[in-house]
Amino acid sequence: MPDDPDGADLTLVIPGDALAVRQALQAMVAALTSRGLPPDDRGTAEIVLAEVLNNIVEHAYAGRQGVIQVTIRLDAAALECRVVDDGQPMPGDAMPPGDPPPVPPEGDPAEGGFGWFLIRSLSQDLTYRRTDGRNLLSFRLATSAA
Repeated sequence: MPDDPDGADLTLVIPGDALAVRQALQAMVAALTSRGLPPDDRGTAEIVLAEVLNNIVEHAYAGRQGVIQVTIRLDAAALECRVVDDGQPMPGDAMPPGDPPPVPPEGDPAEGGFGWFLIRSLSQDLTYRRTDGRNLLSFRLATSAA
């Protein structure tokens, strides 16, 4: 995973497909581990980034080619994340509300719908904008040092 010379940022540019996302998540977790981020904070980062990146593959690219750029800045209080892609915009140029999905009838398994709920629940300062044909999503994840 390429780093800035000052060592503060982790940046990765990956193809917009499921296998590349899986490999990128492993690389990001390894890089955050080597930077001393505690396991609980790494787990939160992995969950949120997995939801964001998989949404891009499934919805923004929806079967077409593209790349995703992920930049993570780690400081004493938080991870600041920025994710950029040139896929389709979010419907209405806005993030989904992130309401919890309905509870299924007893005995039926839950069928998804937790992605934006998790992203919104675990992150802070979540913003989305569409600029020059690109989606820009940024957010912060508080760390245990915060």
